[in-house]
Amino acid sequence: MDQKRLFLAIAISVAILLGFQFYGPHKPPISTDTKTTPTGQTERPSTDPAFPGTQPLQVQAPAEQRDVPRLKIIAPKVEGTINLVGARLDDLVLRDYHEEVSTESPLVRLLEPRVDPQPYYVQFGWTGDGVALPGPETVWTAEGGELAPGKKVNLSWDNKAGQVFKIGLTIDDNYMFGIEQSVQNNGSAAIKLYPWSRIRRDYKPLTSGYYILHEGMLGVLNGTLQEQTYDKAKTESEKTKGASLKTETTGGWAGITDKYWLTALIPDQAVPVTASFRHVTENGADRYQVDFMPNNAQDAAPGAVATMTSHLFAGAKVVQLLDRYESEYHIPNFDKAVDFGFFYFLTKPIFYAIDFFYHLTGNFGIAIMLFTVIVKALFFPLASKSYRSMSKMKLLAPKMTEIRERLKDEPQKMQSEIMQLYKAEKVNPASGCLPMLVQIPVFFSLYKVIFVTIEMRHAPFFGWIHDLSAVDPTNIFTLFGLIPWDPTHYSHFLHLGLWPLIMGVTMFFQQKLNPAPPDPVQARIFQFMPIIFTFMLSSFPAGLVIYWSWNNTLTILQQWTIMRRTRLPKPELARP
Repeated sequence: MDQKRLFLAIAISVAILLGFQFYGPHKPPISTDTKTTPTGQTERPSTDPAFPGTQPLQVQAPAEQRDVPRLKIIAPKVEGTINLVGARLDDLVLRDYHEEVSTESPLVRLLEPRVDPQPYYVQFGWTGDGVALPGPETVWTAEGGELAPGKKVNLSWDNKAGQVFKIGLTIDDNYMFGIEQSVQNNGSAAIKLYPWSRIRRDYKPLTSGYYILHEGMLGVLNGTLQEQTYDKAKTESEKTKGASLKTETTGGWAGITDKYWLTALIPDQAVPVTASFRHVTENGADRYQVDFMPNNAQDAAPGAVATMTSHLFAGAKVVQLLDRYESEYHIPNFDKAVDFGFFYFLTKPIFYAIDFFYHLTGNFGIAIMLFTVIVKALFFPLASKSYRSMSKMKLLAPKMTEIRERLKDEPQKMQSEIMQLYKAEKVNPASGCLPMLVQIPVFFSLYKVIFVTIEMRHAPFFGWIHDLSAVDPTNIFTLFGLIPWDPTHYSHFLHLGLWPLIMGVTMFFQQKLNPAPPDPVQARIFQFMPIIFTFMLSSFPAGLVIYWSWNNTLTILQQWTIMRRTRLPKPELARP
């Protein structure tokens, strides 16, 4: 039974770590924070997918100039410009985030014009019959100066045929834009129009490559989270010869997400709309689109105005900010823009607990350590029972060795006597696995929190740890920087930082407090576990390794105290 207990513990531990390794990238992840893959400097003609209605969106301009009129955006969290040719929001920089840890590195650029290497932009327009509509070459007039919090700006265009189109824009102190699309019908006949909104990404970005992290198209439509990777969107679009996802919904949101950044359209939550995810290939390049269109046309009688309001989120996925927007604008499950995963019910509370401690201490590393203390306290009754059982197991070791040696040729009788010994001494050999089993969801959820939340991005600890979401930058194979070479070019196993080494040492000392397996082979396997785990954890975020090291240290103190207080007489079970 003790063999099964040992192998179960080893199997569970290795399975967890191998699972992380398997579902993680098979090569070093490339951050989506920086933009490095050009798709060409000049645009070719592009035909947009048709929306509901009678007239498809017009063909994009065959080429676009850099020297175009622009409307400036100045806000506390973002800055950029709106291209007045085509009314595209295609230039947006996040003022609080840099591409690298150093504040000297460039700011993260979320949206880019179509003439730049990685076009990523937002558009608003109309489709319909019998009306001259604004298109990609339309030059809009800006009214109201620069766009800033508390200052509304109107883009207007007169089609000289009786209709004046307007796009009203507002922005708050963070990342939420307000959009008001209106048409003043000064003509002699009624008109029917469909106002649309869309996000376009005219390239396929490099992604982190983690199975446990979604990057691509996502949204909550009809109360259901919808996710499509770039590859899936392409495959599904090829199958349908159209949209990779198309659904009618009242309320919801949809957009394109990176690991830390989100661009999302939020239609009027009371208006029935059709949401679509799309992929098209043009001149060998991938184009991805998320769009919304109302199910019913807007009617504008002569002299009337047809108006539709919506919102656009473009910025960092700050959890508390998403929660605030969800409440303020009644956006369903807006916090699911952060990939909290299957253990959402654990992951988000864990995030809030760590975030609470962060605001108390000012250091996320310390916050993780305080959170670990709380977890250890919650599991203390279970751990106490387990350690008392292990204390008994340690006292039983000589007796078990004697039984094995005496009955080595009678395995059934040997097992029977060992079970009798367990029963007589009230020992549960499997109890040592329980603390590990119950903490697996906590460990996985903490991993998600450290990995996916922007609050952990570039969060320093002490000393050489400047980013808890990244691996420990030190490496024993370079003598911690004394040898000028990069061994990871040969294998990622040749990166072994100081914190993983600390974790391995704490695991070794923790192991010494446990009863040694009586079988020499088992004992040898057990001795190698700290080494195996040290190398496995070397590629994990530093915050998680710090958590594990601190957890081991607390376990050693807890286990040593409990076992010292467990005063049990040595068993003197009669020989049958």
